[in-house]
Amino acid sequence: MTYKDRWLAWLFLAPTLVLLAVFLYYPMIGTFVESFYSTSFINPNPEFVGFEVYRKIIASREFSEVLWNSVLWTVGAVILQNILGFSTAMLLNQGLPGQGLLRALFLLPFILPGVVTAILWRFMYDPQLGLVNSLVVRLSNAENAVAWLASADTAMIAVIFTAVWKGFPFSMLIYLAALQSVDREQLEAATIDGAGPFRKLIDVIIPSVSSVILVNIVLTLILTFNYFDIIWIMTRGGPQDSTHIFPTIIYETGFGQFRFGEAATYGVFSILVLSVLVALYAIVQRTTSNRRATS
Repeated sequence: MTYKDRWLAWLFLAPTLVLLAVFLYYPMIGTFVESFYSTSFINPNPEFVGFEVYRKIIASREFSEVLWNSVLWTVGAVILQNILGFSTAMLLNQGLPGQGLLRALFLLPFILPGVVTAILWRFMYDPQLGLVNSLVVRLSNAENAVAWLASADTAMIAVIFTAVWKGFPFSMLIYLAALQSVDREQLEAATIDGAGPFRKLIDVIIPSVSSVILVNIVLTLILTFNYFDIIWIMTRGGPQDSTHIFPTIIYETGFGQFRFGEAATYGVFSILVLSVLVALYAIVQRTTSNRRATS
């Protein structure tokens, strides 16, 4: 590449780099700087306190609860999304009649905006009028309906289930595309050798799509960890902070309580976790590409 070609390449990249700097890197640096200052509704003028906000947050019970809730929310939703997405993809890969219509129906939850999904499931979890409680009462002959979103014991389960319902079509699409690339000759050879459906799944199908599974798991970890709409609209982090995760605690602390320094500190912790996940995603992508190149 000549000197002129390099400058031309940088010229075409310049608009994207400027947008990234303005809308991504500048806010990230500003968040990091803000985390060293303390502000409140009573005292809106920033006061430099150094790492005092970090020490205060790490030592608080709220931080440990948010960290645990974030892990539970992310891991629970990702595992169930991938299991349900893979199972649905296996079903739709069997050449069923009307599978085009079935694929469209399964995609509906993913197409719905997160706000609409959260409002819809709030009504479905309603103790008096909700469909979920109606089914529970009929199937278990229970006398009292369950207040799913009003109890600390069930709120996280309810929002995870909602996230799985909305998110599994994303995994389904990725796995369906991967399953269609599985070598048919290997499947036929396994059938001739007497392998049943389970053995073909374990010995042929999963090894063939293992790299796609790994990439999708890491990608859904990133998307789920940073998701905000469902929990905020359904529970606002309650009851008793039982569903607060990093995005919701950042929003409530900053825009609800005007403690921007503490909100920025939570934001720094969130950025660190996301950076690790993004780095893991890049490593997985590179490993997968190298494996394909050598195979």
